[in-house]
Amino acid sequence: MGLLFWRKKREPRAIADEALPSYGSAPESVGETTTGVEVLNEPDVLLDAPDSKPRKAKAHRPEQPSASEEVVTAEVTPEPAAEEVTPEPEPEQEPAVEVEPEPEPEPEVEVEDELEAVELPKRSFGKNLKSLFTRIKFDIDNLDELEETLIQADFGLDTAEAIVEGVKQRAKKQGARTEAELKRILVSLIADQLRREDSALNLQDGKLPYVILVVGVNGVGKTTTIGKLANWLSEGNWRVVIGAADTFRAAAVEQIATWAERANAKLIRPKSEGQDPASVAFETVELALRDDADIAIIDTAGRLQNKKDLMAELEKIKRVVEKNAKISETLLVIDATTGQNGLAQAKAFAEVANVTGIVLTKLDGTAKGGIVFSIQRELGIPVKLVGVGEGIKDFAFFDPEEFAKGLVG
Repeated sequence: MGLLFWRKKREPRAIADEALPSYGSAPESVGETTTGVEVLNEPDVLLDAPDSKPRKAKAHRPEQPSASEEVVTAEVTPEPAAEEVTPEPEPEQEPAVEVEPEPEPEPEVEVEDELEAVELPKRSFGKNLKSLFTRIKFDIDNLDELEETLIQADFGLDTAEAIVEGVKQRAKKQGARTEAELKRILVSLIADQLRREDSALNLQDGKLPYVILVVGVNGVGKTTTIGKLANWLSEGNWRVVIGAADTFRAAAVEQIATWAERANAKLIRPKSEGQDPASVAFETVELALRDDADIAIIDTAGRLQNKKDLMAELEKIKRVVEKNAKISETLLVIDATTGQNGLAQAKAFAEVANVTGIVLTKLDGTAKGGIVFSIQRELGIPVKLVGVGEGIKDFAFFDPEEFAKGLVG
């Protein structure tokens, strides 16, 4: 069963290939022009001069003789009186027919776009996770070692203690003794701790294009994540446009261009190295609107050395994008192998960007999957997507139960 999301219902059509701006091409300048504007003079208005104000023309009246002119009176001979004629009676006038006024037209009611459910492919990732129990035996008499293992896996002290205590209570209540029974209890407890109502991407309201900003420090797998996400959406027949707004690294642009081609997505590239990232983001949304695309994914710079500059840049991108579309998601990409350093990055970005979800990459390269707990507990931000490899299909939605089964093994 795939994942269902919503978009406007429409007839399928072929998207015409358009010439997109190439990397390094000169930006076009657009100027406002006013051509073909005519000045229409009213019949009773005169213009004396170019700079003069229009004035009303005087009405023409017949000339009257002045007092100094001589008035000649002609003598008129009266005609004989005509015979008196009896006037015929006037015909009776028919009563006027009262015309009813035409009814005013009813105001047009704006018809809302009909939405359709779109199924996107489901992918599994649990089999790629490293198990917690590679070094210890999991039995009822050895739960203290379980707590230590959970702490080493970045679950955090409080969470580890709560999970172990929960295992003890449920095992006693259910009479569980075998490893399989204890693992089922542990999977249930971990999944319950991680389950959230806001873990799905915000692709529900049908107001296209959905705009997704992707943030994160360099080297965490941000560009790879964008390529995988774009490919996953394309597999569900969604039209995707990618904006390469990390304009200070030419290598980043070339890398994302390769992923966009593999994912069958259109790409907006900067016209010059160091171009204002907000202008690239603006052009990305413009193309998405013009092509009636479903998704616009915008890459952003990952520099945290100066948070003030980064915050100003992200704020500007947000401001120019929202002139034409709503930002549906701001996804923060974190490398799972960095452990608590990943949590520090998440805290820093949460201060400068309105992060709505976490993408946890390289989850297959570590047994420290408990960072998910720390992020969701300390930041209140849901983990929405995971990356478990370098392949274009090594990408999935975060599922708490699948994650728990993968960790427990």
